[in-house]
Amino acid sequence: MNPVKFQINGTVIEANVRADMTVLEWLRENPQTRGTKEGCAEGDCGACSILVARPGDGDPEFLAANSCIMLMGQIEGASLITVEGLTDNDREPHPVQAIMAENGSSQCGFCTPGIVMSLCGLLNRNGDPNEEEIHDALAGNLCRCTGYRPIFEAATKAASNGVDRLQVLASNSIDAKDTAIAVGNEGSIFFRPGSIAELCELKSENQAVPLLAGGTDLCLDVAQAKSRWPMAILTGSVKEMLAIEEHDNHVNFGGAVTWEQALPWLRALYPSFATLVRRFGSTQVRSMGTIAGNIGNASPIGDGPPALIALGASLVLSSIEGEREVLLEEFFTGYRATVMRPDEVISKIKLPKPQKNQQFRVYKISKRYDQDISTVCGAFSVVVEDGIIKDAIVAFGGMAATSQRCPGAENALNGEQLTIEMAAKTALAVDAHFSPLDDWRGTAKYRSKVAANLCERFVRDLGGETVEVMDL
Repeated sequence: MNPVKFQINGTVIEANVRADMTVLEWLRENPQTRGTKEGCAEGDCGACSILVARPGDGDPEFLAANSCIMLMGQIEGASLITVEGLTDNDREPHPVQAIMAENGSSQCGFCTPGIVMSLCGLLNRNGDPNEEEIHDALAGNLCRCTGYRPIFEAATKAASNGVDRLQVLASNSIDAKDTAIAVGNEGSIFFRPGSIAELCELKSENQAVPLLAGGTDLCLDVAQAKSRWPMAILTGSVKEMLAIEEHDNHVNFGGAVTWEQALPWLRALYPSFATLVRRFGSTQVRSMGTIAGNIGNASPIGDGPPALIALGASLVLSSIEGEREVLLEEFFTGYRATVMRPDEVISKIKLPKPQKNQQFRVYKISKRYDQDISTVCGAFSVVVEDGIIKDAIVAFGGMAATSQRCPGAENALNGEQLTIEMAAKTALAVDAHFSPLDDWRGTAKYRSKVAANLCERFVRDLGGETVEVMDL
């Protein structure tokens, strides 16, 4: 048995537990950390939010994360803070807690600890957040029985009062070199390779064992269906896969890079992509979920792939035999099926930098604006020279068994001017290419209509119009 070693509220713990036990389950079994609650058990409501810093970060940067879909094997060497650890004085609340109470921002109190944790995580990283940043920090906390306004007011008041740091920091943070390469017990063991060579060797010898990155999708099976994993191979300690490398014409994101780490780069390169990422993942999800995981699970409604396909992204697949590069548009072969061999891993995502005169937009239509599954996601990349479109790439998610390009729409765009008539021709090409299915998110007819409308939205957007669209 290899205990899971981590720090919580400034104290180092060695827990003899199954690696596939959820962190929330462990917290709820311990009397000192029961302020963290279970609400949805799928990473949406935020009641289970805690603050987590990855091992080896030096001065730790704490980010909000969902403990209900986080497994104990994933926190080896990490530093955690729960609502009990926000102050070292049992008689005095943290300033954010005090302001929430004074402002009438809590009613039943069940979800209030998670809201407090999200706000503390924000203020610890940014002592002077603007309105958008506060909204973003609260987007993963969906239970607001008091109404949203008093919670937002408490956040702005806390920021104006200079509440910009946590009372308890990880002074005893665990050095990455002191962490174990395998944790858990004989019922469930997670392997933690430290290099790409170790990862490929493990995967070659254990091809049926699942890879686990952030787990924001896979861990739902544990949190909700109570599935058990005898073994898993983690990617979060592979040093090469934690790197972001800038080159002249592209940026490489390592396979273990989270969406939160990638977000500043996406804002700088493709602001529309950054807006999409902020919508499909709250801070809690972005701090755990990885780009490679979003691609590797091959969901037809994964929000990342349509944008990445339209931008010409490619993947580096690694194994003990070496590396091979595959265009993302060629990666998916069918529903939940890819070209990746059982012994391979997604070690890098190569994202091209913008070309001269390139315009990129991605639009997501869903029943709820934040934290919801797509009904349709459309991505458009074009180069516009003297009002004429060239090099068009159009990709959609939610319209087929895989995210895929639409050659007919690209042909309709290339060589044309930005006109509503051209948008109508593009919409006809989209309708002819796809045969979407009916499901609870939307009918085939609805999806076809939405996809067609997005073609017009793109043209109007590039023409400088302000398009007000309600996602329904």
